[in-house]
Amino acid sequence: MDTHQEFFKSKVLGHPSGLFVLFFTEMWERFSYYGMRALLIMFFTAALMDGGWGWPREHAFAIFGTYTSLVYLSTLLGGYFADNKIGYRNAVLVGALLMTLGHGCMALETQFFIYAGLTLLVFGSGFFKPNMTSIISEMYKDHPEKKDGAYTIFYMGVNAGAFLGIGLCGYLGEKVGWSFGFGLAGIFMLFGLLQFWYAQGIFGNVGLKPKNDTEQDALIEEENDNDKRNPFTSWQIVLSAIAALLGLIWIINDPVSKISGGAVDFLPFSIGDYSGPTVTILLAFVLFLIVLLYRMLQYAAVVRDRMFAVMFFAFVTIFFWAIFEQAPGSLTIFARDYTDRILEGSAGMMFKMVNTLLFVVPLGIITWVLYLLFKQTFAKYSLSNIFLSISFIVIWGITIWMLYTEFQLDQTEVPASWFGLLNSLFIITFAPLFSKWWESPYNPNANVKYAIGMFLLGLGMACVAFGASDIAPNAETAAVSMIWLILVYLFHTLGELCVSPVALSYVSKLVPGRMIAFMFGIWYLAVAIGMKLAGVFGEYSESIAKEHGLSYFFWILTGVAFALGVLSVLLYPVIKKLMHGVK
Repeated sequence: MDTHQEFFKSKVLGHPSGLFVLFFTEMWERFSYYGMRALLIMFFTAALMDGGWGWPREHAFAIFGTYTSLVYLSTLLGGYFADNKIGYRNAVLVGALLMTLGHGCMALETQFFIYAGLTLLVFGSGFFKPNMTSIISEMYKDHPEKKDGAYTIFYMGVNAGAFLGIGLCGYLGEKVGWSFGFGLAGIFMLFGLLQFWYAQGIFGNVGLKPKNDTEQDALIEEENDNDKRNPFTSWQIVLSAIAALLGLIWIINDPVSKISGGAVDFLPFSIGDYSGPTVTILLAFVLFLIVLLYRMLQYAAVVRDRMFAVMFFAFVTIFFWAIFEQAPGSLTIFARDYTDRILEGSAGMMFKMVNTLLFVVPLGIITWVLYLLFKQTFAKYSLSNIFLSISFIVIWGITIWMLYTEFQLDQTEVPASWFGLLNSLFIITFAPLFSKWWESPYNPNANVKYAIGMFLLGLGMACVAFGASDIAPNAETAAVSMIWLILVYLFHTLGELCVSPVALSYVSKLVPGRMIAFMFGIWYLAVAIGMKLAGVFGEYSESIAKEHGLSYFFWILTGVAFALGVLSVLLYPVIKKLMHGVK
């Protein structure tokens, strides 16, 4: 019998048991990634007496922007090796192993091991991130009608892991010690690796070998736009390689030169009034633009127009993520230093009760899913299930200890990292409603979705800007109400649901099958630029806050988001024409 049919012989909640192996593997990977990420900037900027490194915030934002952008750029490398060399499953295993080692290094907290850990995490994410969804796609290729449901379940695993990682790693890091937070992230990445390793047999041959060209050739034959193929020529490859190398040097040099005080600088020259880094990144951008525009102009009119539409969406996406990713950066600093996080009396008790429900209810539901998986797979994959059960015993133990400890205190101090878990909570809450909206007759087109997303992003920033209005320029601390941060995460999550889930869908609809990989690469590049830009924005927040006040910085981001929302609306007729009927 065909392997893809075999999957559906063993089911959990109407889906193959193998999907839930992926669900729990991804959940622990997201636990480790978001758990570590929630602590990173606070660790770098915490005072030496608090176990941190005492860095200026600008340095922390610089290295954080570089780290997150390289995580997305490395997916291009990981995707290439998976497609052409080692297969999806081996790529996932390599990525999980590298990330486990990376988190282990982070727990040691020395300069060498922190940098080594971040490097391992970058490459590990690159191998892991793009290939989990590729396995799902291959599993369901004979059951396309069930694919949307599969991705929805998988997406819940992503958000459950992020929620628990931020909540538990953040709590341990802030309340007990940074090593405990970083170490916990590594422990659960190891659990994810082990349970995936010992359950591999459930996937049969799926993801085991790199794809051949048969499927891609079939896609090419199905093209009906009479467009000629447009292979990369030698000069395009050379210019692309130079642009990529210059961009990579700039991304790495940015934090290195700042943190070392200029002692280590890969770009020490200047041309006129322009510094070496400025010249480098501008040259990289120009070379990339030359190659991109030249290639786009070689295609037939319909394909070219649709690619221009993708470029517009990619441009907006850069700024969406640059603003959205203030969450682990300037918004976390705002939560730590400028927000009143002390709750007493009935307010403190109410928070403790709500926080208990927030952790216990999702954990209870996921444990029930775990039980259903055990019933289907324990006989064949006992070791995998044993490691998975141990991970849940540990997670329940830490959760109960955390909640019990908080109930013993007379007053409650909400961890600064706690606000970050609101994103996952709101996604799980509102994603079904947005899904119904997209399936209804009132489903808006791409431009309107992007416009709504940017307006909601701006509205969130306007909330924190208003809340910070009384903070004086150059103030070190303040006591702004928590409600403003809660509103930020609410509106930003609603904006994310308008932009993030639909983005790659439009890429796949707008470009021919043979160009999907190329355009996904462009898309991930746009996201990587947005991540680095988030760090750059964070750096500027410090100088702006000293001169004009922190509120002024948030109002600037509000203006950028609203302006791009208006631009999306105004360009609706142009983009609609460029899309040539794609909805």
